[in-house]
Amino acid sequence: MSLEIGALRDGDIATRAPSAQRGPAEHRLAEQWSRVRARLQAEVGEVEYRTWLKQISLASLDGDEVTLVLPTRFLRDWVKKEYGELITSLWQGENHAIRSVDIRAQPGRGTAPNLAEPPAPVASTARPLPRADVIAPLDPRFTFETFVVGKPNEFAYACARRVAEAPAVAGFNPLFLYGGVGLGKTHLMHAIAWELSTRQASGAPVTVSYMSAEKFMYRFINALRSQSTLEFKNELRSVDVLMIDDLQFLIGKDNTQEEFFHTFNALVDAGKQIVISADKSPSDLSGLEDRLRTRLGCGMVADLHATTFELRISILEAKAARTGVEVPGKVLEFLARKITSNVRELEGALNRLVAHANLFDRQLTMETAHEVLHDVLKAFDRKVSILEIQKKVSEHFNIRTSEMSSARRARNIARPRQIAMYLAKQLTSKSLPDIGRHFGDRDHTTVMHAVSRITELMGQDAALAEDVELLRRILEN
Repeated sequence: MSLEIGALRDGDIATRAPSAQRGPAEHRLAEQWSRVRARLQAEVGEVEYRTWLKQISLASLDGDEVTLVLPTRFLRDWVKKEYGELITSLWQGENHAIRSVDIRAQPGRGTAPNLAEPPAPVASTARPLPRADVIAPLDPRFTFETFVVGKPNEFAYACARRVAEAPAVAGFNPLFLYGGVGLGKTHLMHAIAWELSTRQASGAPVTVSYMSAEKFMYRFINALRSQSTLEFKNELRSVDVLMIDDLQFLIGKDNTQEEFFHTFNALVDAGKQIVISADKSPSDLSGLEDRLRTRLGCGMVADLHATTFELRISILEAKAARTGVEVPGKVLEFLARKITSNVRELEGALNRLVAHANLFDRQLTMETAHEVLHDVLKAFDRKVSILEIQKKVSEHFNIRTSEMSSARRARNIARPRQIAMYLAKQLTSKSLPDIGRHFGDRDHTTVMHAVSRITELMGQDAALAEDVELLRRILEN
C-alpha cells in the first residue's frame, strides 16, 4: 500500500490521497499519527516538543515505511539524531506493520545555519591559539573586544586590561575578580589569557596556565596517587601567569588549599602573576584558611556588580548584532527587563530566539518571544505584591503608605498613587478591579485612568519617567 499524505501537521485533520476521496486506510493512518504525536509530546515535554517536533508533517506511507517531513535540513538532521529511535518506537507501538520511519527535509528548502556552536566573533578569528601551556581550552568568544563594559563592571574590566598589558605589576598581584554567576568573571579571565597569547606570537613569550579550581584539585589528587607531586609542583611554578577560576570550590579541601597556598607564595615571590576569580570577596570566603584569604586580599580586588538595565540592553544589542538576525528593540528591551540576574540566562534566551528565527524562517516579534521563552520567563517572573509596590513608591516620594488608600487628592499624594497603580498593572497579574481594591476600594476605571495618565506623562516628563524606571528596577531585583 502506498499513501500520499498532504502536510498533516500538529492539529491538522485533512489529508489527501492520490484519489479525491480519503479511504479507511488514510483515516486509520491519520488517527495513528495523532496518537503518536500526543505520546511524543508527553514523552519529551511541552518545551522540547514545541521547539523541535511541532513542525513535523506526515508525508506518506509506502509499504511498511512511514515518511515524515520537516521544514529544514537542520531540523531533519537534529530530529533524526535525537528523536529518531523514539519516533520509530512510538509508530511501531501504534502500528505493528511499520518497520521504519524516514525523516526528510521539505523539498526546495535551504539549510538553516548550524547553531549548535555559536560563531566566533570577528575580533577573535585572527588570534593565534595559545600554546599547550594554557591547560584549559579558551572560548574564542571571550575577548576584551566582545566584553560589554558598563558601570557595574568597568573597574574589573580596567584591572583585567592592566594585568593583560603588564603582568605582575605592583599592586595588581594577585588580581582577584569576584561577583555572582553570569556577570563576566570567566569572560575576563579568558580575555586576559587571549591577550597574553598574542604576546607569544609577537616574540615576547608568556607561559600561561589557566584552569578551574576543580581542575587544580583533580590534578593535585592525581599527582598524589601517581607519586608525581614534584612534577606537578614544578610545572605550575614554572609559569609566568597562573589563572584559577571559581576558587570557592577549594573550600573544605584542606590538602588542596595547602598546596595552592605554597604554589601561590612561590609564584608571587618569583614575581609571577596570579589571577583568581570567585563568587565572593576574599574576606567573605569562609572555609578558606585565614592565611590564604589574607594573601588573596593583598593585591587588587575587583568586583562585578549586578547588571543594570542599560548594561543588559548593551549586551543584548552586541550579541544580536553578531547573529545576523534582526531582533526588534522592543524584544531586546523586554528580555532586559525580564531577565535581570544572570547574563548567561539573558544570552541563552536571545540564542533561543535567534535559533527559532533561523530554523523556522520567522520574524521575531513580542508574540514570538512570549511563545518561545515562556518557560524561561516563568522562572524569572518575580512575584511582586501590590503592598510591596505601595511601600516602595511611598518611600521614594516620602509619603505614608496609608495615603495610597486614602481619599486625599493633593497632587503630592495623587501622583505617587497613580504611579503605584501603573506599576501594579505592569508588575503583577492582578486584574484592574483587584488593583483598585488595594487602593481604597477604587473603581477599575480609576486604575485605567491612572495607567493611561502615567503612560502619557512618561513620554512628556523625563524626570517622572526616570522615577518610574528606577522604581521598576528596584521592585524587579
